[in-house]
Amino acid sequence: MKALPSIDSTLPADRHPERVWYTSYGSNMHLDRLAAYIQGGRPPGAAREYPGCRNPAMPSQSIPVELTGAMYFATESPVWGGGRAFYDPQAEGRVLARAHLVTTDQFADIAAQEMYRAPGANLELDEVLTHGRAVLGEGRYETLVCAGQVDGTPLLTFTAPWGIHDVQWVPPSAAYIRFLAAGLLSAGAWDVQAVASYVAACPGATDHWSVEGIIDLLAQHS
Repeated sequence: MKALPSIDSTLPADRHPERVWYTSYGSNMHLDRLAAYIQGGRPPGAAREYPGCRNPAMPSQSIPVELTGAMYFATESPVWGGGRAFYDPQAEGRVLARAHLVTTDQFADIAAQEMYRAPGANLELDEVLTHGRAVLGEGRYETLVCAGQVDGTPLLTFTAPWGIHDVQWVPPSAAYIRFLAAGLLSAGAWDVQAVASYVAACPGATDHWSVEGIIDLLAQHS
C-alpha cells in the first residue's frame, strides 16, 4: 500500500502557482473518468460528453490523500442519476481522496466543466489561496476550497456553498459508486474493505449501500 503524503495545513505563500493538486473526492478519482474532463469524451456509464481542457495532457502524478471533513451525497446528477459527492471541510471526519498534479489552467477547465460552463477561461485563485475558500456562484460545484499543500503545491478542490446538514442526502447510483470506489482503490493506499466501508458510511449512501454491496460492485467490474 502507498504511504499517504504529509499535508501542510497552512495556505501557500505563492498566490499564482503554475501547478496545483486537483483534489478529487468523487468519480474523478478514477483516471478514466478524469480523462473525459481533460481530453474530452464520454466516460462509460455517463450520459454527458465533455469538451476537455485546453491542455489535454493527463496528470503528471496522482497521489492518495486524506482530508479533514466529510463527504456526502446530495442533489440529483443528470450524468449518473442519483446523488453526487460533495465535500464539507467544516464537518468532523476524514475524506479519502486522490490528488492529481495538473496545470493551473487545467484545474480551471475541469472546474468550468463541473460548473456546466465552457472551458477556456482562467480562474482567479488569489481569494481561495489567501482565505482557503472562495464562492464563485450558487451552483453545486462553484465553491473553491484549498485544503493545504503537499510539497509546496496547493491542494485545491470544489464543492457546494452549503454544508452537510443544509441539504437532503440522496443515494448515489451504482455507476457512480463504481467509478468513485474504483478510483479510490486504484490510488493504492486503501484496500477493498477500507474503500467499501468508507463509501458505505458516507451520508446518502448509508442505508442504501452496504459494504458487501460495494465490494460486489467492484468485483463485477474488476
